[in-house]
Amino acid sequence: MSEQFLYFLQQMFNGVTLGSTYALIAIGYTMVYGIIGMINFAHGEVYMIGSYVSFMIIAALMMMGIDTSWLLVAPDSWAPL
Repeated sequence: MSEQFLYFLQQMFNGVTLGSTYALIAIGYTMVYGIIGMINFAHGEVYMIGSYVSFMIIAALMMMGIDTSWLLVAPDSWAPL
């Protein structure tokens, strides 16, 4: 395969990943607004705390020499289709 096609596939994967993240955030906003009728302005902070905690845990495990690839792949294999 050509280098341009591989770059295109990588960018498609990045786009789908980012779009899925945006969709999950939008679903969270919709559910909170639908249930309590108010917009939760702390919603983004919850996502950022989760991402920072995940990053720190993975970085700490990698510094101890523990393989962390299973942390990144395993949740995707359990997700419903």
